[in-house]
Amino acid sequence: MFKHIIIIVFLMVSNQLFAQVTNTGLMDTEAGTTVNKLTIGGYVDMYYGNTFSNTNGNNVPYFVNMARNNELTLNLAYLDLRYSSKNFRARVVPGFGTYMNANYAAEPGTLRNIVEGSAGIKLSRTKEIWLDAGVLGSPYTNESAISKDHLMYTRSFAPEYVPYYLSGVKLSFLISKKVNAYLYLLNGWQQIQDNNSGKSIGTQIEFRPDDNNLINWNTYIGDERSITSPDFRTRYFTDLYWIYNKNKFSATACVYVGNQVKSGSPTVQSSNIWWQGNAIGRYSFTERFSVSARVEYFNDENNIQITPVNPVGAFKTFSGGVCLNIKVNENAMFRFEGRQFISNSKLYLDNNNNPSNNMTWLISNMTVWF
Repeated sequence: MFKHIIIIVFLMVSNQLFAQVTNTGLMDTEAGTTVNKLTIGGYVDMYYGNTFSNTNGNNVPYFVNMARNNELTLNLAYLDLRYSSKNFRARVVPGFGTYMNANYAAEPGTLRNIVEGSAGIKLSRTKEIWLDAGVLGSPYTNESAISKDHLMYTRSFAPEYVPYYLSGVKLSFLISKKVNAYLYLLNGWQQIQDNNSGKSIGTQIEFRPDDNNLINWNTYIGDERSITSPDFRTRYFTDLYWIYNKNKFSATACVYVGNQVKSGSPTVQSSNIWWQGNAIGRYSFTERFSVSARVEYFNDENNIQITPVNPVGAFKTFSGGVCLNIKVNENAMFRFEGRQFISNSKLYLDNNNNPSNNMTWLISNMTVWF
């Protein structure tokens, strides 16, 4: 299936819009305004979406981004403050909105409003080797919390079930002009306040073979036992994504697999696999108007990441969608997206809130940044 998805996307693409492809898995794409060594930027993402079913406290099931149902509201707004000198850098990004409410629910107090808060020092006078510590942006999957650089407005299942943020330290170094490498020592899987005494390790390799392609490979290993999941033990995870940009065509594809080891007794352990694949393509008719499309599949047979809204057992679903993108100017965009979910199991609810094999999600959005 993955082979066919990649072939379809490659057939959709052939030319690029930007000089160099952007890694949309990260949130480091904001330009902002620089005064001396301080850069100030901002971002506001508003939306209205409807699945035509009033479920789960007016929330779209299974999502944390733009997930309020039948409600005109704010997904994410933040102020981005970045300080940079030759040997030191710092970043503070306080955030607000329904994304923060849903995605940071497990964090206490004011930690729920930190999109990023970090400081870093350069470790070498001659080489680009940096050590950053604090609340960091996550490299996992080809989509971040920032929608403006993504081909579709809504997120795939993929990023919704990996960390959007990390807490710990990051060592970054330039291997060559085409390869960047990163090593992470973390509190855990999207945890600012640690759930246990163990620490986790993550890695990232970013390869740019040319100006039109980017290939990124990530890994994660860590002990995920907690009060809410006392039977969890080591979690293993890896993802691989590709991003392409050239003239009027853009595309991206991501595959990943995770394994959560669980302990049923001191001597018995079991493996629990979840995996996914997605592909997205975009065609730009002009600099202002473009159309995007997505196909994806998500499989979580043991419900490690997703608990179905109906007690139907394993979570397996397809999703497809189309998005119209209208760039008003260099700092504003409108989007209109339709998305369809289909499953062999009754994972969704219909218009009368009865169990259903499918769900339709229509959503519109306005995003501005500076």
